[in-house]
Amino acid sequence: MQVLFDLARTAAALAFLFYASWSDHETREVSDAVWILLAPVGFTLTFIETYIYENTQLPLYGICFGLTALFALIIFYSGGFGGADAKALMCLALVLPFYPTNSFEPLSGTISPISQILFPLTIFSNSVLLAAMTAIVMLLYNIFWRLKTGKRLFEADYTNESFGRKILIMITGYKVSVNKLKEKWHVYPLEDIDGEAENLRRKLIVVPKDEGRNAIVERLENAINTGNIQDSIWATPGLPFLIFFTLGLLLALFLGDIVWIFVRFLLG
Repeated sequence: MQVLFDLARTAAALAFLFYASWSDHETREVSDAVWILLAPVGFTLTFIETYIYENTQLPLYGICFGLTALFALIIFYSGGFGGADAKALMCLALVLPFYPTNSFEPLSGTISPISQILFPLTIFSNSVLLAAMTAIVMLLYNIFWRLKTGKRLFEADYTNESFGRKILIMITGYKVSVNKLKEKWHVYPLEDIDGEAENLRRKLIVVPKDEGRNAIVERLENAINTGNIQDSIWATPGLPFLIFFTLGLLLALFLGDIVWIFVRFLLG
């Protein structure tokens, strides 16, 4: 019977995350109804299973949720990810606080200590690693674009920008025309303009936001139309992180904690 609880909780988490990922990809928004439904379902299933079969773990369940919620809020308010991502992580702490050992076994053959008591953090770390892979792809794309076109990645306007900021831009964005920025609402400019004409100054934006996006695009378009800058703007597609959450959960269930696997490999 406990196996059925494990499977039900895992199925619920995956079903809601799959829908949330689709919504995030299509609209870059996820209705609060998703989390309002998942939270009580996840809590009910987990609480009943824990109370019946392992009631000594109830305090640990509460601690897991508390620490995960605190972690999610810190990342959210520091600008690390959006509100839907924070809610997803908190809901995962309600529905899958610990690795579901009764119905799954990772191919790595071991369940990390973190997965045993804070499974949502394993899902998060796996997600971050998967997202980091897109950074490598983006960097290679920009290097190839530079070799193919012969154009500079950063014009002379950016001589005062640090090397670190330029690298961050190269692993998160690519060059597009201003018309592409106007057409694709989910693509965010990674640069902005201060001043006008002779006093015009371009600056890089490391953390783009919805607020003020259209105003930035308008400033860039005006600068292009007046010939002050070229029609080649750094921008980022704003990858929906919930997709990485979903993939991170699947990876955690079937392969394990990637960070722990790597640590064990290094330690022999």
